[in-house]
Amino acid sequence: MGILYGMVARGQVVLAEFSATQSNASVVAKQILGKINVGDDNNKDSNVSFSHDRYVFHVKTTDGLTLLCMADDAFGRMIPFAFLEDIHKKIVKTYGRAILSSPAYAMNEEFSRILSQQMDYYSNDPNADRLNRLKGEMTQVRTVMVDNIEKVLERGGRLELLVEKTSAMNNNSIRFRKHSRRYKNNLWWSNLRLTVALIIVFVIVSYIILAFLCRGPLLTNCLR
Repeated sequence: MGILYGMVARGQVVLAEFSATQSNASVVAKQILGKINVGDDNNKDSNVSFSHDRYVFHVKTTDGLTLLCMADDAFGRMIPFAFLEDIHKKIVKTYGRAILSSPAYAMNEEFSRILSQQMDYYSNDPNADRLNRLKGEMTQVRTVMVDNIEKVLERGGRLELLVEKTSAMNNNSIRFRKHSRRYKNNLWWSNLRLTVALIIVFVIVSYIILAFLCRGPLLTNCLR
């Protein structure tokens, strides 16, 4: 399904948005926008993601702008953040310093079409991911927001924060379990081989003793 919703805002002022499907994405996006743009840290550059049911809201804050998109959960994060980076470059190039003072939705009529075009490109064109990998724009995604999304939006149960480190922690956990299983299997086979070797040694030693006592390898004296 790809990217379904996109928004560009300055603080809490929405400059442009576009939705490719009927949903409450705009409502949720504005709730997120209202909360993350509170305080003294709202001008710091950051990338953060929030899950909502089967969808994820990706938010990029840079140069006093907040760029946000909603994508399918299975779509990953590399392409959505590449989309947001591209949108940031396009709106700065198109409007320049006007973005610092424009009223709400002043750019929506024109820039919503750009949002639509780029959403379609990043959702459906296989070159989008390839170009992003070649440019290396998203090799380091910084995440500075650590609050749980239930606290951020002051609602319960259905929203949670996805921090970039979560993926790495999950991967490390899976890798650790695999190594643990491999280690247990290797240890089990080692114990089995040791047990078999000890049994063979015991049988050989017992045979040698019996052969010595029975004065012959055929044990004829002991079998009479």
